[in-house]
Amino acid sequence: MGGGGGSIGGAIVPSVKSGLPAPSSELPAPAPIPPPPVYQLHPPQVPASDRAVVEAEVREDDREAAETDKDLLCPICMQIIKDAFLTSCGHSFCYLCIVTHLQNKSDCPSCASYLTTNQIFPNFLLNKLLIKASAHHIAKHASPTEQLRQALQQGCDVSVKEVDILLVLLAEKKRKMEQEEAETNLQIMREFLHCLRKQKLEELNEIQNDLQYIKEDINAVERQRVELYRARERYSVKLRMLSDDPNVRSSWPSLIDKRNSSNMSIGNSVRGGQFWVGGGASQSRAAAAANVEAPPITSQPLQRKDACSGADSQNTTQPGVAVARKRRVHAQFNDLQECYLHKRRYWAKHGQKQEEKDSNHVQREGYHHHHHHPGLKDFQSVLSSFTRYSRLRVVAELRHGDLFHSANIVSSIEFDRDDEFFATAGVSRRIKVFDFASVVNEQEDIQCPIVEMPTRSKLSCLSWNKYTKSHIASSDYEGIVTVWDVNTRQSIMEYEEHEKRAWSVDFSRTDPTMLVSGSDDCKVKIWCTKQEASALNIDMKANICSVKYNPGSSFHIAVGSADHHIHYYDLRNISQPLHVFSGHRKAVSYVKFVSNTELASASTDNTLRLWDVKQNIPLRTFRGHTNEKNFVGLTVSNDYIACGSETNEVFVYHKDISRPAAWHRFSSETNEGGGDDPGSYFISAVCWKTDSPTMLTANSQGTIKVLVLAA
Repeated sequence: MGGGGGSIGGAIVPSVKSGLPAPSSELPAPAPIPPPPVYQLHPPQVPASDRAVVEAEVREDDREAAETDKDLLCPICMQIIKDAFLTSCGHSFCYLCIVTHLQNKSDCPSCASYLTTNQIFPNFLLNKLLIKASAHHIAKHASPTEQLRQALQQGCDVSVKEVDILLVLLAEKKRKMEQEEAETNLQIMREFLHCLRKQKLEELNEIQNDLQYIKEDINAVERQRVELYRARERYSVKLRMLSDDPNVRSSWPSLIDKRNSSNMSIGNSVRGGQFWVGGGASQSRAAAAANVEAPPITSQPLQRKDACSGADSQNTTQPGVAVARKRRVHAQFNDLQECYLHKRRYWAKHGQKQEEKDSNHVQREGYHHHHHHPGLKDFQSVLSSFTRYSRLRVVAELRHGDLFHSANIVSSIEFDRDDEFFATAGVSRRIKVFDFASVVNEQEDIQCPIVEMPTRSKLSCLSWNKYTKSHIASSDYEGIVTVWDVNTRQSIMEYEEHEKRAWSVDFSRTDPTMLVSGSDDCKVKIWCTKQEASALNIDMKANICSVKYNPGSSFHIAVGSADHHIHYYDLRNISQPLHVFSGHRKAVSYVKFVSNTELASASTDNTLRLWDVKQNIPLRTFRGHTNEKNFVGLTVSNDYIACGSETNEVFVYHKDISRPAAWHRFSSETNEGGGDDPGSYFISAVCWKTDSPTMLTANSQGTIKVLVLAA
């Protein structure tokens, strides 16, 4: 899938806005006003039998006070009257309220009688009542301390003895309050220190365990080095013994010819540790035709000569490669440390049975590698694969059409079942199929597709059938899902049930007749190539951006939605998802299965995430690329995850490391026409070649590149 924004004019990843709940129109009932507290040195004890009578009297007083307060409200502002004035018709108002009213109208707000400013007079009696009511209200709601303060300020008659008693009581109250506050502070401090001590002890215990793991692994690595050294020495002794045997020496020429031929074949098929696609047989024949002198047999079988140049490629490159790999370790040390400790702790808790199983297996194999802990072996695999590559190298580049026209956006690019062909689709309304070997080996300016099929609408996604090599499915902007036969260039089935644009389609790996699609109509549909109507329908609440079958099951699908979530369904029960994965902050634009239990997702929140669909837990978050609005592609292969970026770059992540392992920037062509800003281009589609470091990438400019991971 791909999209565009700005001057490119492509599609934008759909999003939803969460509305705030409407505020309730019902207000909570006001709490009853408590009776006014009375400050007394010796409060009287109320008998239980009289308590109900007292409470009833208090409630009656409160009701009467409330009714009195209503009589003191200004009919205009509905507040306690301030500076009361009386009208000739007998109604009282705030002075400012009635004067303001009479400036606009000449009637009484209460009875509508004719009224002017000459017919209003000060209400002295009501003003006195208001002052008393205000004082009573303040006294009623004042705290005991405030009442005492007011009483003393108003010159209440108090004897010296009573003042002394008050001072003693106040001093005792102060002492108790200070003591309680001190006890509370000490209790809080004690709890804090206990929590801190517990946390630090746990950290210390974890560090001690980590140090023990590291110590064990250092010893295991050292033992392995000793074993390798001894094995090499034993091999050297055997070579020396063979060199003294005249029968073996006479057979050396034929052995040397065989070894030289083998080295030439390897040297041409794998150069510098990189995979070369196509042409392997012809390269081997060419190398064999060259008259190259055979290298002498040495006591170090791990080193070999380059058959083409005769130079010792291992000797010349090994130190530099080792230094470069060490530099990568130091550059990503924190992430690698986190990965090592995570795997070591995990296996320490869960790997005992697996360790015993592996140990038994290793002993049966007779391989002396049983010293390695499973966690160490797991991390060693990560370290080896992560440090092996540091960049993406361009193997081939494919341009077609007008380079600066927005109709060249490639929304989807996919390899077929055997990685022999790849297909592209996008807003050009065409599915184009290319021969991968020709693109890589025939470096021409413009490559023509071997198959081209026109469509009625812009295309958003492609999916090859993993069993029938010639079948490919597409989804388009009109919501139509189509299954094509590439050999006949005709559509086999067309499904038109989606009401809006369909963003994603995917064939099941385990059942070649089933496919799934998702659309802006908030529906996920399951189709069968043997019937015209959908086999299953899942209604959701937000736009569907991506759908994907679990590669190990025909019943489980992952759905990336504009509601920021990933919904994982078992199609045997679609009433609710098995699990909803939450963590992304914006729309989930892609979902791809790394394995049967691991799911990768991409979002317009600038992150990729990895999930465990078996344990329903998040595993890792990847950051480094930029993706805020467009479909930029997502692809997975073994240990690596790749995606595009709105900076016109391709990023590759190792699935165990959160930061990018390698990246490549597409260079924008010179814009002679002065049209679009080259900086507005973005990567729109990516696809790994199966079990290979080779990847297809395409951008919104219409350029397709074949990239390979390199050291």
